[in-house]
Amino acid sequence: MRRWLRRIGLCFVALAVAWMAGFAWFIRNAGQAADMPPRADGIVALTGGADRVATALHLLADGRARRLLISGVGGAAEFNALAHLAGADASLAPRVTLGRTALSTHGNAQETADWVQSYHIESLIVVTAGYHMPRALAELSRAVPSVRLMPVPVQPTAWRDGMGLAGFRLLAVEYSKYLAVGAGLSGFVTRGADRPAAPHAITEHTGG
Repeated sequence: MRRWLRRIGLCFVALAVAWMAGFAWFIRNAGQAADMPPRADGIVALTGGADRVATALHLLADGRARRLLISGVGGAAEFNALAHLAGADASLAPRVTLGRTALSTHGNAQETADWVQSYHIESLIVVTAGYHMPRALAELSRAVPSVRLMPVPVQPTAWRDGMGLAGFRLLAVEYSKYLAVGAGLSGFVTRGADRPAAPHAITEHTGG
């Protein structure tokens, strides 16, 4: 009995060490700055923060892609209101699709897959928070396996002077969600506070 308990204890220790090593990698990647991506067929911005929408709109205005999907837009939000808050030109409207069906990262991926098929997208710039990017890419790579994905991580405004305890806790939760998605358990991963964007509330949330 003691031998089995010792083995079980060692397994738990090994799992804890592996989780912490992976978490250290996750934190480092979450804080990396984005490089200017090459040109692509399309851009998708996963809502949850004003900086995500603004970054995607500016990439579109710079000619980095022909079209943009803003996935997870909620309520009665319209493009002009989102563009105004993001400081973008309203004339971009014909090239922007507001996706209103996604309520989770998994939903973002499914919404993106439908859009990609409609517009024959073969390469896609992905804009979301740095801490959310690994899970977003995992979901998207399954939903659109033939599409080339180019990540553009955005750092939350609230974290630029240090993430604090709440930010560290969020990273731990998001890393656990990423592992769950990697294990094929997307259906058990909830969205948390990452809600669809409304025109009066596209500020950076802390739920990814």
